[in-house]
Amino acid sequence: MAALSDLKRAQRQSSQKSNEEAMFNPAASLNDPTSDLEIFAKEVLSALISDNLPPTPNNFALYFDRILEDKSESLRRQIGSILELEEDNHDETSIELEKTLKQGFSSVKSILQVSATLYKNISLMEKILEKRKEEMKNIPSMNGANDLITSLETDIGKLGSILNKQVTHMKVIYDETATIVKQVENETIFDNQFGVYNKRFLITKLEQERHLIDEFKHKSSLITVRLSKSTGEKIQSEKAQHLMARTVARLLLKTSRRSDIVAHYGEGVFAMVLKHTDIESAKRASERLFDLVSSSNFFLAEQEIQLRIAIGVVELNSTLSVEKTLVCTLSAMDAADNNPKLRYMVCNGNDE
Repeated sequence: MAALSDLKRAQRQSSQKSNEEAMFNPAASLNDPTSDLEIFAKEVLSALISDNLPPTPNNFALYFDRILEDKSESLRRQIGSILELEEDNHDETSIELEKTLKQGFSSVKSILQVSATLYKNISLMEKILEKRKEEMKNIPSMNGANDLITSLETDIGKLGSILNKQVTHMKVIYDETATIVKQVENETIFDNQFGVYNKRFLITKLEQERHLIDEFKHKSSLITVRLSKSTGEKIQSEKAQHLMARTVARLLLKTSRRSDIVAHYGEGVFAMVLKHTDIESAKRASERLFDLVSSSNFFLAEQEIQLRIAIGVVELNSTLSVEKTLVCTLSAMDAADNNPKLRYMVCNGNDE
């Protein structure tokens, strides 16, 4: 039994050594992966299949972490450095946001407490006035009335001083709360008006994708979309224009994949980051989006309006800044909008 145990242990060690050597030797892979991460991912997938488990994202992540624990320190560091490129730090961000929100709730609670105290003091002042009013009816002389008025002035002066302090305190708390609310607003990633991500999140993801493209050399694209000027000119109502823009946002979400990022860039302009998508696939996606929007009519009272959009398309380039990429795509979108014959315009992302 001891000999059999030693044999199995030796086989496991030999198998682990072979796997680690294969990871540092891409040629040893049947499919010739180009990085240690790809080689390791293949091993994780093989383990899932061997254990008869579906390769869902959750199962893959579980096996990924579990198998990585048994690898060498150098491999763990190497793969960890690669994964940092895609790390969003959601947990740290959530913790900071939660702390800020708790501060905001505490400030709101303080405002409510001060408001309740103010209300009590005002009610007290009303009771004092009613009491002095009744006393005034029973005063036979002017001197007595003067004494009562003096006493009333003293009471009102004291309460006035207290109220001024409380109002000042409330203003300080209000200013603190407004600062916290603004801070939370600056940390949000969602646009509540249109139900998509906001500009801040879009720029963060574009910057992240630039680094990933530089590291892994894959293709990703960006499209920007807005209602055409001709469509907007048909409707003067801002509310109706907003509803049409929301329709465009909804259709963008409908056509997007789980890996795509749909965001509101601002002023009715939307953007969609198409990960691992080359320019030709981005063009086809733009065609489908254009057809989908064009077939979606918007009804305003008894008027039926056919929606038309302008689309700019660009393939992301790791050497081009996010700012220049957006300017390029927006310019292409404007050019498409100025030419009724075009469904979209492609921007050459290689131009500086």
